[in-house]
Parts: sequence; structure tokens; C-alpha cells
Amino acid sequence: MIYLDYAATTPVHPRALEAMLPYFRETFGNPSSIHRFGQKAESALEMAREKVAAVLHCRPDEILFTSCGSESDNLALRGGALARRKATGAAKILTAKNEHHAVSRTAEQLEKEYGFSVNWLALDEHGAVTPTSFKDSLTSETALTSVMYANNEIGTVNPIADLALFARSQNVAFHTDAVQAAAYLDVNVQTLGVDLMSLGGHKFYAPKGVGALYVRKGTGLIPHLTGGGQEFGLRAGTQNIPYIVGFAEALHLAAEERESRTAHVKPLRDHIIGQVLEIIPDSQLTGHPQNRLPNHASFVFKDVDGNFLLQLLDSAGFACSSGSACKTGNPEPSEVISSLGFSRDWALGSLRITLGMDSTPEGVESFLKTLPALVDKARKINH
Repeated sequence: MIYLDYAATTPVHPRALEAMLPYFRETFGNPSSIHRFGQKAESALEMAREKVAAVLHCRPDEILFTSCGSESDNLALRGGALARRKATGAAKILTAKNEHHAVSRTAEQLEKEYGFSVNWLALDEHGAVTPTSFKDSLTSETALTSVMYANNEIGTVNPIADLALFARSQNVAFHTDAVQAAAYLDVNVQTLGVDLMSLGGHKFYAPKGVGALYVRKGTGLIPHLTGGGQEFGLRAGTQNIPYIVGFAEALHLAAEERESRTAHVKPLRDHIIGQVLEIIPDSQLTGHPQNRLPNHASFVFKDVDGNFLLQLLDSAGFACSSGSACKTGNPEPSEVISSLGFSRDWALGSLRITLGMDSTPEGVESFLKTLPALVDKARKINH
């Protein structure tokens, strides 16, 4: 099998795994315990916090460890919006329809169950939030804004620093979901200017089940997990020390090796984009042609069932993904693809190819040789 779905998840980096292993059996203490076992675990926790803070250019006490990127998004949106409304009475949330569901569905729930109202940002033809649409939508009633750093389905990168600067000038808290971005883009919170930022470990060669939320000092946050007061009283629950150690090591490596990893995947990505658009009729790139994640290629094919194409690719030995969610008997295009304005006959035929550290030119060539015939087969069956 050739794996081309690194945006879905990544294998754990050998150095991250090596860093984690002692904390499963030898140094297994609870970091909240007073004795030496607990002290060793607490020391590992704080070293990991410092390592993450060094990559983000922030204070260690601005880092909260969570169970995943989705939890970080939930805590940022729900906790941030509730705290802001309590402090100022502001009750509007500003976000976009093409956010990850951890953001968009949380915003919808805040509207439905908690009495907030959501303003949905206009997007350009590449699925980006423009500074103009952002400025026009921001009001004194806005409690919180949330715009993703890079889109998980189409790879488009948003102008986060520009948006955050404007939010700050209006004294509105700004959250970014950087779960997809952290593997390849700079996550320096000082240059980005964000108040809240979500990370998820398994997108950059850390294990699944661990994430982090950056919370700028002074940003109000009401916890959604209450209990023993861990993570500065903002996220209760015994910390998962081995995973947190692995997360910190993997994030450190992602930052340290950013340039070499980008140099590895970008030419392969560009080759895929060039070849697919040239060889396959009725194909279009989704997302921005240049301003996109360096490992990310995504397309729509007219008159193709994206999920059927994925099955064909899987049978042929290639693991890819699609933007459309499969509902039995009723496949619907994803909100992200629909937000780009494609008609249904195009939107259902989405394909995402994402590269990683183990991707090879040979694997990419093999994929490009196989894909055209499978798209053709999917079209014939669709008609």
C-alpha cells in the first residue's frame, strides 16, 4: 500500500516514540502526586510544556494539554465565547462554513443551545477568508472569532496575522485552528498575533489522543471539563504524560525540520497537481493554486462518485481521502467543497492526496499512472 493520506493522520515519529516509552512503565507516576514518582511525572510534564512553548514563542503557562485538536477547538470556542459574554455581554461568534466541524458544529451548538448568534464569513473562490470580509463582519457585539490557519480538505492557507491584527484593534478574541498547519507552517503566536490556537498531535507524527491549546495571558476561558484543577484549572483530568512527551518531541522536530520536510513534499505535490490537471479531463484543483499547504493536493472530477473512486484506489494499493462524507444511499458533498461554488456533479467527485515524510517519487509516479484509468472507470459506472 502507498499511503497518501497524511492530512488524516501520520505514523508516530521514531524519536517521539522513543521519548514516550519510559513514561508507560518506569516513570509512570501521577503528576499530581506528592511523592517522587509524581514529581518525576510532573517534571516531564513541565519540560514538555516548555518545549511546546519554545516552538510557539509563548510562556509555558499559556499552553494547555488536551486530548486532541477537536477538544482544543471546543474548549477555545465554548470556553472563550462564554467567558467573553459573561465579561462584556457580547454574544456573536464570527467563523466560516468551511472550518473543521470541531469549530463549525461547536458554533452551531452555541447558537442553538447557548443563545449566541453566528455570523458566517464570506469566502473567496479558493475557500479563503479575505481581510475585507472579516473587517466588514466584525462588530462590537462579536464575542469571539475563529478562522482556521490552513484548510484540512483543500489546503488553502488563510492570512491569519492580518485577520488577528484587525480583531485585536477591535478588542475581539481571535482563535485559529492550526491542526493541519502545524506540520508545515510557522506557529509563532507572536507573529501570528492570535489569542487562542489549537493543535492536534497526530497530524505531525505524534500519537493520536493528545493536543494542545495556546491561551494568551488575559484571554478569558471557562473550562468545559471541571475536576481536580489540572492545567491551571482550565482542563481537569490526569495528564497523559507519555502522549504529552511524544507531542512535545514531535512538535519540536516539526519546527526544527520544517524547511527540509517542505523541500521534500512540495515538488511531489506540484508534480501531482500538474499531471492530474493535464492528463485527466474534467478535473479541477480545489483550494488556492499557490497559497496552500506544501504537502496538499486536492481535486474535483466531474461525474465521479468520490467515495467509489477511493474504494478503487484502495483496491489498487493507494490510501487517499475525499472531501465528501458518505451517508448511506445519500452522499452529500462536504460543506468545504460546496462553499467553493461547485455544482453537485462536480462537488461529489472530490479527491485529496496528502504527502509526508515517507512519500517517494516512485510512489507518486505509480499513483499518477494508476489514477486516470480509475477516474475513467468511476465515470462509466456513474453513468
